[in-house]
This record gives sequence, structure tokens and C-alpha cells, in this order.
Amino acid sequence: MAKTSGVPFSGTKEQEAKLRARLAELKSVQGGLMPALQEAQEIYGYLPKEVQIIVAEELGVSLEKVYGIVSFYSQFTIVPKGKYRVSVCMGTACYVKGAGELLEECEKILGIKAGEITPDAKYSIDATRCIGCCGLAPVMCVNDDVYGRITAKDVKGILEKYN
Repeated sequence: MAKTSGVPFSGTKEQEAKLRARLAELKSVQGGLMPALQEAQEIYGYLPKEVQIIVAEELGVSLEKVYGIVSFYSQFTIVPKGKYRVSVCMGTACYVKGAGELLEECEKILGIKAGEITPDAKYSIDATRCIGCCGLAPVMCVNDDVYGRITAKDVKGILEKYN
């Protein structure tokens, strides 16, 4: 399996029951694996190995097939996201206006790399593709809050709003 988060899996019995009930409905549906994985990610927020095993067992497919789909499609993640999801747009407009420096500053301040989550699960960082705010380049988002025309010097103050 690919990189893990270092954050232990903490699924609940309620989440598992909800997933198993939904998988029972999808078991007889042709092509039901994709909707099953989408449902699982909706329930848990990500698809750790423990959840992939449940999906594989309930749908009667191999774990390798499940993981192949999870690792192929960008909509799926095997790493949990933090309470505060920091995203730095790396689209062309943002990149040429300094998005790389924004990302480096986020990584330095939070002590994690893009694609990772802090040990307390408070923050995660992602380098994203164009988010459509080219006129505000470079852009950084924290959850649904968008910050544009910023520099690396602004990052600390922005992140402090979420402490």
C-alpha cells in the first residue's frame, strides 16, 4: 500500500454499520464498486486499508481490485484530511506568481509535507490543480475560505486564524 498518515484509524461502529448496510444494497448492482467506494469515503472521509477490506469482503472482490481503483482515481484518498484542509493552487497562473513559496511556507509552519496530516489531525496540506481563481493568483484555501494575491509572508497570519 502507499503512504499512510501516521494517524491511527478511528472508525466507529456506527460508521461501519452504515457502510455495511449501503454495501448490501450495492452488492447486486453491476458496476457497484465505484459507488461503494464513493459511499465509503463519504462515511469515513477517506479510504484506509480497514475500510477497503470491508468493501472487498462485502462486495466479493479482491482487495487488490479495490486498491487499484482507490489508487487510480484522484477523487479517492487513503490519507485522512485535517479539520483544516489547506490547499495551495499550483495551476499555471498561481505557480508563476509564487505558489511554490506558499506551499513551502505552509509545510515549514505546519511541519508536514503536501499530502500529509498533522499528528493531531488539525491540519492537512494539499497541492491542488487550478481552482479557477486565476485573477487572484497565487491562491491558498483553508477549507472553503479563499485567500488570494498573497505571499509567503502572509501564510503564518492566515494559519493563525485557525488556531
